[in-house]
Amino acid sequence: MVKIAFLLLLVGLGWAAADLGDVTGLEHSGAYLLLSSLLLAVGLYGSTHGIDRTEARQHGKLILLAVTVGVLLKAAFIAGVMYLVTGDPRAMILAIAVAQIDPLSVAAVMADNRLSSRAKTILGAWSSFDDPVTVILAFYAVSLTRPAEGGLTLSYLADLGLNALFAAAAYGVWRLIRSAPPLLSYLAAAAAIVSAAWSSLMLGLATAGLYLRMPDSRWLARAVTAAFALSAFLMGLLLVGGASLMKGILLGLAAFAAQMLAALVLTHGLPVADRVHLGLAQQNGITAVILAVAFEREFAGFVGVIAPAIVTVNLIYVVANRIADRWGPLRPLPSSPQ
Repeated sequence: MVKIAFLLLLVGLGWAAADLGDVTGLEHSGAYLLLSSLLLAVGLYGSTHGIDRTEARQHGKLILLAVTVGVLLKAAFIAGVMYLVTGDPRAMILAIAVAQIDPLSVAAVMADNRLSSRAKTILGAWSSFDDPVTVILAFYAVSLTRPAEGGLTLSYLADLGLNALFAAAAYGVWRLIRSAPPLLSYLAAAAAIVSAAWSSLMLGLATAGLYLRMPDSRWLARAVTAAFALSAFLMGLLLVGGASLMKGILLGLAAFAAQMLAALVLTHGLPVADRVHLGLAQQNGITAVILAVAFEREFAGFVGVIAPAIVTVNLIYVVANRIADRWGPLRPLPSSPQ
């Protein structure tokens, strides 16, 4: 509830500032484009920076299943519901924006001693690649809506080539500075984030985050928190034009239902308590907020749908988990520490 209150406070402050200052057309300014890209880059780098490479190698098959079921099929289900009910052509982009699980939700579930070690492994693999895959998927889904010069295939090949060059350059820099003073690592990471935001080479940045690491990740955590706060404030500025309340509520309900369906597949054979906890783990936070702000320029009214969807998902999370905790047994599972 604290996180929801904090989000609503920031959005409310943004809305009040826009209303009092008569701010309109913000999303069409060049400064907004650069700022939203920078926020997206910070969030993306933060998500890949936290991936444990050793764990990723050990659980490759599980990660593949988590990405396909936990992200792609969730997005397809949400988009299908949205399009069938509303006919909104933005259904797929809206679905991708809310398909991921918020890291705070993951941390809360992982701390539950009633969850088995196998369930924690599944959730860990799922959440590690959840955010970066969502951002990359959304970024390229949006690019499909833009006219491509020289044909779509040629445009994508050129984009992949530039991203590969970006990732290779970042790797080369990392090899040069990995034994150098820590300050150079911070500067290299900051340069990579700014460069990716300016050039829109998000796939290259996501790859760079796997090896171009900061010595102390607390600085990155602070940057990600600041990006979330600024994105929420910007969301409030954009909401001054109104919100699509019913469409947002529908999107939130579909996102929570998609999490429950995905959990049924990924937790097959696990105890009922595990399946319930993972099925009720859906929350939306920084990624959904940043994607909403970033794509408002492409899709007018995007923020007006995503904002109520985020609130809906997070409120359902609180209510559903409290009901589950009261209904379910409070004894630890056999695989948990006694």
